[in-house]
Amino acid sequence: MAKIKRICTLLLRLIAFGTTLAAAIVMATSHETSSFFAVSFEAKYSDTPAFKYFVIANAIASVYGFLVLFLPSDSLLWRLVVAMDVVVTMLLTSSVSAALAIGQVGKKGNSNAGWLPICGQVPKYCNQVTGALAAGFVAVITYAVLLLYAIHAVLNPLLVQKT
Repeated sequence: MAKIKRICTLLLRLIAFGTTLAAAIVMATSHETSSFFAVSFEAKYSDTPAFKYFVIANAIASVYGFLVLFLPSDSLLWRLVVAMDVVVTMLLTSSVSAALAIGQVGKKGNSNAGWLPICGQVPKYCNQVTGALAAGFVAVITYAVLLLYAIHAVLNPLLVQKT
């Protein structure tokens, strides 16, 4: 039973690593140049601080996820992994939330602020951002499941020592 749990945890950690890495790469490579009434403009992730934060947060989570893959299962550092899982989960949640807010403004605009939607002019860019946000959302869910499992494994309320 312990081996099955270890394999499931390893699989979840591989998924978390893959999705955070994919989200960072897809967002970092998103750019498109377009012309609108003879005015050329370029849309790229680095123009928006929320998208930069998203890339940095996912890169940090990728490095963390990669390092945890090589942590021995009998190490005492697993208690630290629980705390780090909390930090990474919250970091990813905040970055996805910020990027989703900016993505929504890019897609729909904000008539009250006078911001026009840009996805009609740069659809490739918007599709890449949407893909990165989807991968980031999967990463948040995966890390939340890992966090719940790690908390359960550390606290393990079902194992009561018999005297």
